[in-house]
Amino acid sequence: MVTGKGACDAALTETEVGEILREGIGDSSIRGRRVLVITPDGTRTAPLPLMTRLLLRIFSGSASRLDFMVALGSHKPLSEEEIRRLYGIDGGRQEKSSFFNHRWDRPDTFRKLGTITEREVFRVTGGLLSEKMDIVINRAVYDYDLILVLGPVFPHEVVGFSGGNKYFFPGISGGKFLHGFHWLGALIGCLEIIGKKHTPTRALIDRAALMIETEKICISMVVDPKKALRGLFVGNMEESWEKAANLSSQVHVLYRERPYRLVIGAAPAMYDELWTAGKVMYKLEPVVADGGELVIYAPHMRTLSHTWGDYLERIGYHVRDYYLAQPGKFDDVPKAVLAHSTHVRGAGTYVNKKELPRISVTLATGISRERCQKIGLGYMDPGKMDLAQYRNRENEGVLVVENAGETLYRLKGAT
Repeated sequence: MVTGKGACDAALTETEVGEILREGIGDSSIRGRRVLVITPDGTRTAPLPLMTRLLLRIFSGSASRLDFMVALGSHKPLSEEEIRRLYGIDGGRQEKSSFFNHRWDRPDTFRKLGTITEREVFRVTGGLLSEKMDIVINRAVYDYDLILVLGPVFPHEVVGFSGGNKYFFPGISGGKFLHGFHWLGALIGCLEIIGKKHTPTRALIDRAALMIETEKICISMVVDPKKALRGLFVGNMEESWEKAANLSSQVHVLYRERPYRLVIGAAPAMYDELWTAGKVMYKLEPVVADGGELVIYAPHMRTLSHTWGDYLERIGYHVRDYYLAQPGKFDDVPKAVLAHSTHVRGAGTYVNKKELPRISVTLATGISRERCQKIGLGYMDPGKMDLAQYRNRENEGVLVVENAGETLYRLKGAT
């Protein structure tokens, strides 16, 4: 059962949000129980201060604990100040609440849930993968009676749409499973997955989530590019997520009549590494013409990845077939890193030891020309770029997208 409301052309009021939370969660689910709220970090647009304030106001009096965990996946841990800013809390102490990171970087964080057999992995992935997968998760889930998954839903390059059980995997998980399903997404290809609800990767993480015995309620948000809350759906994990994905497909997908020879995506400040700013590429690649160019414009960005940068400096960015043609050569590189490499480089082939990417990918960032050349991406000096010169030239095959990375652009008629 799911309680909620959503529309493309109207934002929810704070009163409406409070009513949906009260009805969808219910005081009986909270009273006397230890509750953990799992949320995204600052790389997703979401009204977390509003939602945190309402959850505390409505339920902290009933819950014995009401704690908040940042589902980092493998992102950089937040400082205490960054956590306070993320949730909009002041320096005052919350008597029944703690706010903390998922510490994926500490081995003692995890507990094994179980194993998905090789046969089942083969079945769920349609034969793309055939290996057993041990499932581990942050052991904190065993310290609570109820888990509230609170997060926005957007088109996503690995699972089709973000949200739902993705806040468990990779949100508060680790190990080979995290890397395995990211590589599965790369094998299928971003263009084939992004903006689709039912994908093999989604099926795989939903299967893993069945192993979590703690009671779960999902609070799925749909947030528009202007940060207005267009939809909120509270209840069963899969149903809540599906309703939000349906609305997201209307709010976060824009269609164009024809492809463009040059697309410039301006990344917002929340993407301070290419690991996250790569979303500019994922969301805009579908409307770049064959042989065209995609520019990630982010003067503030100087890092490939806070976590995986050393690997990426070594291997660079390549099309998927580059890695498939060289089995064994990259076995020491985590599969999620290989997947990111292929997603940023985009579609293409590898023939006779030569890469043939479908489009060019260029960085207009704080990353130097020399580093761009080393990692296989183009370079533009952002200091010499005037975006005003590129705007309003769609009839010439040039598209500029501000605040890129969450809205998916597609060609009309594309499936």
